[in-house]
Amino acid sequence: MRILMIASSFPKYPGEMTAPFIEEIAAAVVERGHEVHMLLPEHPELKRGAVVRGIKLHRYRYAPHPSLSVWGYAGALHNDVQMRNAAFLVAPLAVASAWRTMAQLTKQQPFDLIHGHWAIPNGFPAWLLARQRKLPLIISTHGSDVSVAERSAPTGWINTAIMRYASAVTAPSSDLTTRAAALGAEPRKLHVLPYCVDAHDFQPDAAAGAAFRQQHGLDASTPLLFTVGRMVEKKGFNYLVQAFASVLAQHPTAKLMLGGYGPGLEQLQAQVAELGLGASVLFPGAIGHDAINSALNAATIFVLPSVRDRSGNVDGLPNTLLEAMGAGRPIVASKIAGVPAVITAGEHGVLVPPAQPQALSAAIIDLLNQPQRAAQLGAAARLRVEHELTWNRYAERLERLYTAALKPTDKD
Repeated sequence: MRILMIASSFPKYPGEMTAPFIEEIAAAVVERGHEVHMLLPEHPELKRGAVVRGIKLHRYRYAPHPSLSVWGYAGALHNDVQMRNAAFLVAPLAVASAWRTMAQLTKQQPFDLIHGHWAIPNGFPAWLLARQRKLPLIISTHGSDVSVAERSAPTGWINTAIMRYASAVTAPSSDLTTRAAALGAEPRKLHVLPYCVDAHDFQPDAAAGAAFRQQHGLDASTPLLFTVGRMVEKKGFNYLVQAFASVLAQHPTAKLMLGGYGPGLEQLQAQVAELGLGASVLFPGAIGHDAINSALNAATIFVLPSVRDRSGNVDGLPNTLLEAMGAGRPIVASKIAGVPAVITAGEHGVLVPPAQPQALSAAIIDLLNQPQRAAQLGAAARLRVEHELTWNRYAERLERLYTAALKPTDKD
């Protein structure tokens, strides 16, 4: 099959961590023998060639000035909660440019179907073009698009029209499919496809973990809690900082490492200072893709304190959780969104209610006090990755949806 994908986020350069799952999905489809063309908005920091891992990349220009290059790549939302004014300004230009470029590509060569990532905004030009060319449409919702559609009647109506036209709609969690159905998507078209992980790139590696600890001045006996991500409200890092204060009361030598960057960094640093935790909390900044496995292996426990933010936005299924599973780490995570789809409580990790620091600290302390149980949970998580959560398995399921979409229908 020849597939035209459209997305608004993609790793801007090798190892960069903006929506790495988009690259993994497309590359896995290529590895199954299909031709994938990926359409992306232009961005000053986008440093990728014309072909990446077999994916043929195409760019569309929309910004009349570099200062307006805010479309996609986590730039359109303020704190991942509300649209930036500049994004509203360039939205018509971006949608029109995306549609025009897709029209040119589909005129130059035949495509079997269109796959839009994020119903809002990319589903809109994909939907218009699919109707124009009479091509099947697959939509993958990833979380923020559903949140935007829930908050605005016009985008809600557009979202509903797109999802009803689509042959299939995928989401990484049942939470998102339930919300998509509430917006008007047909339940029979909704499919939960949890994100996956490269079991080779993310695997147990004690030597890499030891080297990472040495690099950051940590000895082998120091209990290290680790999390990483964009520092925005939905990550719940502020609740982890609160919980860590209780952890220190019982494990005074413990350290907390908060990897990543984002608009919430200064607020988190201020919270750490206010609680008097400065000597025990590390902010290493951005950790590249090539170093994440080492950081995970250095961790005594990986913590995912995700929450639903004030706008209703929540991570569908964070990549970092799957990477921690691949590395075989003991995990404490919020029971939210797609997390229970990959972590069975008490089998692959410990799940706690979101936004409850006391429950979070209790779970962390319990695992620190039971290292053998923690190791068993980490080993079980690794096995689940090896047997069920590979990108090839994901692409295989997606391929079946593609094949079904190509069957003749009565759709106009």
